[in-house]
Amino acid sequence: MPTASLLLDRLHAAGLSDVTAVEPVDGGMAALAGIATQRSGPALFVKSFVDVPSDDLFAAEAEGLNVLRERGSLCTPQVVLATREVLVLSVLQARPTREAFWEQLAHALARLHTSTVHDRFGWSRDNWLGRYRQHNTWSADGYEFFAEHRLLRWLPERRVQAALDQQDRRALERFCERLPDLLPPRPACLTHGDLWAHNILATEDGRPAVIDPAVSYMWPEVDLAHLWCSPHPPEAERFFEVYAQLTGLDDDWRARMPLIQLRQHLAVIAQFDHDWGAAQQVRDTLKPFCR
Repeated sequence: MPTASLLLDRLHAAGLSDVTAVEPVDGGMAALAGIATQRSGPALFVKSFVDVPSDDLFAAEAEGLNVLRERGSLCTPQVVLATREVLVLSVLQARPTREAFWEQLAHALARLHTSTVHDRFGWSRDNWLGRYRQHNTWSADGYEFFAEHRLLRWLPERRVQAALDQQDRRALERFCERLPDLLPPRPACLTHGDLWAHNILATEDGRPAVIDPAVSYMWPEVDLAHLWCSPHPPEAERFFEVYAQLTGLDDDWRARMPLIQLRQHLAVIAQFDHDWGAAQQVRDTLKPFCR
């Protein structure tokens, strides 16, 4: 079934009978998405999957958006409706190409990370990173949590088993054992969990807004690493300068980014047949831990 028809049917089934048409939008890595037109009322953003992976996927995403806004003071779209089959949100705007926008984002993310410090790592429920469950079992130990629930968690997945050989997997295990020597201790804080440029948009009045969260209480540098290591526009360099100043990052933070980004590379390998070089990035980062 074409994307527009599938989304329209699901909106009507969810009770939004005022919707007359859906225009599909590109850019999503896993889900189907579109802009829905209503007879009376504003346009809406709608998101679904051909086969929804779980009953709680959209409820967890809606919770993440609300929590980032209410606890972390980040701008997010308003949740209009979240059912098993569909997520409906208010419409955001394209991101402006200005350094000032990224400076605003640096202030917003620094405020999120510094105002939500928590005594444990995890979240009150599992949620979702794309089509795959993000495990959020509570832990008082950030190194243990990151190793078990953000790195080793991906090894049993079919595509990861095919992409990484036994030497690669053993190197990852050694890396996990060395985490306390490689990364400085950091407290947990509320994190977006999937923060790359594609998930950063703007409100009507031009303020930074975020979508597609996979929230948890985790090291703040998980968000920083994803934005640093994934493609971002030249004007985003201002973000990193300002964020580092506001949060007092040490001079070695850039060297840590590829290590922390292993988590995202493994998640990409697990979810997609074409991994955009993620498997090679994993192997390159783990080279020092091969024997």
